[in-house]
Amino acid sequence: MKEKDVLSTPGHLISLAGRGFARLSEARLKPLGFGVGQLPVLVALQNGNVSSQRDLARFARVEQPPMAQMLARMERDGLIHRTPDPDDGRSSRIGLTAAAEARMPGAIATLFEGNREALRGFTDSETEQLTGLLRRLIDNLDRIAGVEPPPPMPEG
Repeated sequence: MKEKDVLSTPGHLISLAGRGFARLSEARLKPLGFGVGQLPVLVALQNGNVSSQRDLARFARVEQPPMAQMLARMERDGLIHRTPDPDDGRSSRIGLTAAAEARMPGAIATLFEGNREALRGFTDSETEQLTGLLRRLIDNLDRIAGVEPPPPMPEG
């Protein structure tokens, strides 16, 4: 890699790939009533899981104010519901509505299909290697930034 070619750095290329994946996912999720930014929340809450806003923000790796705004929009759009937290009267537990839960399998299938298309020509081994490298990169970036690792992804 040429030292002066900043547009050929991994950081720039990963950013371009990320934006491309986001555009593809957004276009395919919109007809299903979801947005790509909602994915971490949808995944965390699928299969009847419930969570707090704080835990969802950590899981999605976003700050509390943007998470609060996203959850308000998702509640307005009928994707989530809130119930009082029995352990903390000031908080609520958040879960997917039945309508959102019913659309999740289609959304997941759509996202996997987009990944298959984007990775056409990659072997299974190359895809696994790329995924492992990206996870290590994300861990390094989180460590450098002093970001606390997100809680584990829910089962399913």
